[in-house]
Amino acid sequence: MYTSLAQDQQQWQALMAEASQLSAEFLNTIDERAVATASQSLPAISLPDDGSGGLAALRKFKALYYPQLSASAGPRYLGFVTGGSTPAAVIGDWLTGSFDQNLSNYGESVAPEIELQTIQLLKDLFHIPQEFTGTFVTGATMSNFVGLAQGRQWIARQAGIDIATQGLYGLHPIKVVSACPHSSIYKSLSMLGMGKNQLANVATLPDREAININALTDYLEALKGEPCIVVGNAGTVNTVDFDDLKAIGSLKAKYNFWFHVDAAFGGFAACAPAYQHLLKGMEMADSITIDAHKWLNVPYDSAMQFSRHADIQLEVFQNSAAYLGEIGDKPDFVHLTPENSRRFRALPAWFSLMAYGRKGYREIVERDIAMADLLSGYIEKSSQFKLLAPTRLNVVCFTLQGLKREVDLELVQQFLETLTQAGKVFMTQTIYKGQPGIRAAFSNWRTNTQDVNITWESLVQTWHTLGEYAPSLKS
Repeated sequence: MYTSLAQDQQQWQALMAEASQLSAEFLNTIDERAVATASQSLPAISLPDDGSGGLAALRKFKALYYPQLSASAGPRYLGFVTGGSTPAAVIGDWLTGSFDQNLSNYGESVAPEIELQTIQLLKDLFHIPQEFTGTFVTGATMSNFVGLAQGRQWIARQAGIDIATQGLYGLHPIKVVSACPHSSIYKSLSMLGMGKNQLANVATLPDREAININALTDYLEALKGEPCIVVGNAGTVNTVDFDDLKAIGSLKAKYNFWFHVDAAFGGFAACAPAYQHLLKGMEMADSITIDAHKWLNVPYDSAMQFSRHADIQLEVFQNSAAYLGEIGDKPDFVHLTPENSRRFRALPAWFSLMAYGRKGYREIVERDIAMADLLSGYIEKSSQFKLLAPTRLNVVCFTLQGLKREVDLELVQQFLETLTQAGKVFMTQTIYKGQPGIRAAFSNWRTNTQDVNITWESLVQTWHTLGEYAPSLKS
């Protein structure tokens, strides 16, 4: 065995101890780090002929890169919808790497059964009916991909075509309809060969991002029985608006469509009794997307896909090789998602669910919603900012005001660059109903009132800074 590798084998405890110390230092001081840092080009390094061993590599990493890591897992990272990692989830993730279990099949360890247990816990948390099956995937994009792939197979079946074996040849374009789909829906349609242009955007309700049921009904009626896929949104990315999922599901009695619900982070409304009504009808879906590295607050990358049609899922993703053996009554995970190689993603989720339970996640969700409301209240009373839409859950959508210059995307970008440079908070740009704006997404388990106050102070200071170096902009 190579010398440094043999030495590392003999000093696991010392390696783990030093890595653990660095991890704890990072997590304990995360509030002191810049929330986001500009990406910098790194000097070139050469592959060493003689490796220096794990401890030396760790110390070199600490010297070269550790100071530049951002606090994106911290309480004031409000860009996208990104949770951090709860302490229990970090333990689970650490052990995932140590145990390095093969999740491809059931014949090697207890790990696949733990994933099934964790899926059951999550179905309980989200009130998903027992007839649904579930598996872990890398993120919401892959979860949407899995759901839409099943919808594609379901539609092709009605034309007498098995896409999984025959391909798309001979099949008419598959129509997909939604109101305000996430960008990952378009990406999935591209990867599935269905085409981004096949997605029809139907009208929303006035001043909403929720689908107009009458417009959807008219679209389905015009298809005259032709099957399609309807993507319902349980939490839009700009304003966390919810489609009337129950009304959409009820249309299945008359119209021929696969009902996919994208509840990547909106599904967590199920944790808070006051918001559970937003998800009524999700149980009528054919497939569901929920993300774990968002509001479940487990490490990247982790999400779940849920399906009512295990047989169709197996048709699409079954893998064929002599070494895999026969497919039994309980198909291995290798037959259920795009990945043959699968990380033990369920373990961090299992740890966090066991550690904090239903009440713990209710508290996280309700506190994040309260923090979004607190920031909204500051904005409503402000002369520098204004809300672009009501804050319905955990995302605040707002824009600048009080400047002589028209608020365009360039100005918003300039503002956000300055805000990021200050290091206290990170937010992302958006366009809502044609208006350039800013999104603040609350989904971290740490975020509290003090963080919102720091965020607000940084927003106001950035507004004033913008006026100082561009006096003509300030009113």
